[in-house]
Amino acid sequence: MTVNSELQGFHKLSMGERRELLKKVVGLTDEEVDVVAGTGSLPPETADHMIENVVGGYTYPLGIATNFRINGKDYLIPMALEEPSVVAAASNAAKMARVKGGFKVTNTGPVMIGQVQVVKVPKPEEAKSRLLLRKADVLKKANEQDPMLVSLGGGAKDLNVKVLSSIKGPMVVAELIVNTGDAMGANAVNTMAEAVAPMVEEITGGRVFLRIISNLADRRLVRATAVFDKEAIGGEDVVDGVVYAYAFADADPYRCATHNKGVMNGVVAVGIACGQDIRALEAGAHSYASRTGKYKPITTWEKNTDGDLVGTLEMPMAVGLVGGAAKTHPTARVNIKILGVKTATELAEVLGAVGLAQNFAALRALASEGIQRGHMKLHAHNVASSAGATGDLIDLVAAKLVEERRVRFDRAKELVEEYRKKSA
Repeated sequence: MTVNSELQGFHKLSMGERRELLKKVVGLTDEEVDVVAGTGSLPPETADHMIENVVGGYTYPLGIATNFRINGKDYLIPMALEEPSVVAAASNAAKMARVKGGFKVTNTGPVMIGQVQVVKVPKPEEAKSRLLLRKADVLKKANEQDPMLVSLGGGAKDLNVKVLSSIKGPMVVAELIVNTGDAMGANAVNTMAEAVAPMVEEITGGRVFLRIISNLADRRLVRATAVFDKEAIGGEDVVDGVVYAYAFADADPYRCATHNKGVMNGVVAVGIACGQDIRALEAGAHSYASRTGKYKPITTWEKNTDGDLVGTLEMPMAVGLVGGAAKTHPTARVNIKILGVKTATELAEVLGAVGLAQNFAALRALASEGIQRGHMKLHAHNVASSAGATGDLIDLVAAKLVEERRVRFDRAKELVEEYRKKSA
């Protein structure tokens, strides 16, 4: 089904109207609409088998980011998070990116690394050589663990071996290079690493301790880029402001932490909505940002010869459509249907585009009106609600808080009491 992600006036509709439009555009069933609405999102018996000691469930707001065009295809982007302004900012950024064709994203394929740590090796360099000579045997043993993955073109493809110096002395680390296909791959890779451990011990003469996947998935990168027309985003001063903001992040790790957090606002929100391992996504992003020994931005921003703003993103993106919550959580399944992705690689590319869009939105706000104006306008509704406002009173209190530029709980409490006395 071809989707047009430019849903004019979507934010002005009621929740029910948004769901009905989404049902029509994406082709959801009545049951799937109920899942999105939260009336049947996670059955208790399903939750009880997902983690331990289950006592219930916990719900995030679920929004849809509009206007995204990625590699020539339109997407409606499910985002689950609690922070105001993120969904609106992503949608607005995607609208601006469309002027110059949207987002272009490439990837390096779904390749993960499984590490086998060997200690107390008599001659580490000789052990490294012996392991590499037996590479075919090690890979064969690894691939025997998942014949289905191998039949689909995945599986262990290579073996890397390195000798490390550590506080506990030298150690040999054998690394399985695994194509995980449409899976995130943690279970498959960990199973392979554990299976080859006895063989690795026999070959090296050492003792294996850890057998585990690495979340620094630097062989599973996405690279996203977009050109933002200078007039569409507010002119030359805004372009220069974004470039200066990037230069600040590149020079200072304190600023860079918040810069990269802006990327992850988008990536994690889509990851939660689609049942992904967001801890792995965060770990991969921040370790990749530190790979040079200094913590650096995972996006870059520059001005081209036309004076337009050009943004790029490069980061690990370990996601999957097979196994995990993406398959067991009913809302995640519906959200993946809304998104319309068919492979884990396509999902990774979408997350990369959303991360770049979110970073742009934050930098543009900082470089022009400041981050608080739009953010606090939306945050005011949360503050009004937490102060006891309900129904139409939420909008009244929120509007007054923004007008006064005093978006605080104590002031919201006063306003709730004032408005209720007036209506009594």
